[in-house]
Amino acid sequence: MRHRLALAAIVVLAGCTADDGERAVVLAQHTLIVDTHIDAPYRLFREAADLGVSVPEREFDYPRAVSGGLDVAFMSIFTPARSADAGESRHVADQLIDLVEALPARHADKFEIVTCTADVERLHGSGVVALALGMENASPLEGTIQNLDHFVARGIRYVSLAHSKSNRYADSSYDLNERWQGLSELGRHTVRELNRRGVMIDISHLSDKAAWQVLGLSKAPVIASHSSLRHFIEGFHRNMSDDMVRAVAEGGGVVQINFGSGFVSKEAREWTMQRDAAMLVQFAGQQPDPQVRREYIEAYAAEHPYPFATVDTVLDHIDRTVQLAGIDHVGLGSDFDGVGDTLPVGLKDVGDFPNLVAGLLGRGYDEDAIAKILGLNLMRVWRDVEQNASGIGYASKCYQSATMLRQRPRNV
Repeated sequence: MRHRLALAAIVVLAGCTADDGERAVVLAQHTLIVDTHIDAPYRLFREAADLGVSVPEREFDYPRAVSGGLDVAFMSIFTPARSADAGESRHVADQLIDLVEALPARHADKFEIVTCTADVERLHGSGVVALALGMENASPLEGTIQNLDHFVARGIRYVSLAHSKSNRYADSSYDLNERWQGLSELGRHTVRELNRRGVMIDISHLSDKAAWQVLGLSKAPVIASHSSLRHFIEGFHRNMSDDMVRAVAEGGGVVQINFGSGFVSKEAREWTMQRDAAMLVQFAGQQPDPQVRREYIEAYAAEHPYPFATVDTVLDHIDRTVQLAGIDHVGLGSDFDGVGDTLPVGLKDVGDFPNLVAGLLGRGYDEDAIAKILGLNLMRVWRDVEQNASGIGYASKCYQSATMLRQRPRNV
């Protein structure tokens, strides 16, 4: 039944033939799909749920991951700036990892935490969804190598140095106060230490200066785990410029396209800016109660319908990345469970990957190119980063690390 629903969306949304739709479902089931940014852990932190069964109000759960063909889900270990302000970042990050570890503890036949590319290859086709870990915001490292090693041992395999505010490592694309004019000295040192440990470095969320400095410093390819292209939304610095896309590719890295409508659609981005401006007028500089704020947002959306992006909007970003960087340097970082109710029509949850595949077929991509976009490009970068590790050897210990993770006492 799920496949029939996906196929209907394919025909309507992407203008593909029924044959493309049927082929897309088969390809999604047999081709490795890697999504480098799913915010399920922080949603679990705020409200418990069992993602081993259907949870319709979430965007990631096991039944839909299997239905959509998702093989590798990078769970975002995200800590907000307020956690750093309260001195709680490390504690929150550990709690989030505990929540991810609880999934295979409850459902060993459905989930397994993976710590290297060999783990992914071993699991592919088994029906088990591989859960990798990426740290969004380096604040939990708290400026020490000991904490870095702690989180690498717990399975972290990429690190985004900042999030919504500049921190002790780097400036954020959202923060006008660029205190470091890019990376701090600690941030520069951490880039080198991440390289040594075979951990991917993520430039999503960084200011332009910080991103360029990472690109200049890193001895291994870098990723943008969930960013789209600034070309389509001029002035939106959270997205990547054309020159950045080319530079990531020149270093062997990959740009993982974010699905959120506000990342891929100029109209959606402008709608949000207009709503926020209206809120400023409505509340005249006051800080409204969260419930009041929520009610205002709902009323505004009822009067001004949100201009959702579509599968084709996301495909436009993939097409341009291919034009700028080549087919070997683009992938998928959906931001499922992280962008609220802003996901495109046809890409509402992890069950909808066949819709994207059908769109790629409709635009003339062959199966080899589609396999690269869906996951092989990211796997190549991850493998290169492992092989570039020097003096630490975490990559060679991936099976041991995975065993240690499974045996770790649970805190949830």
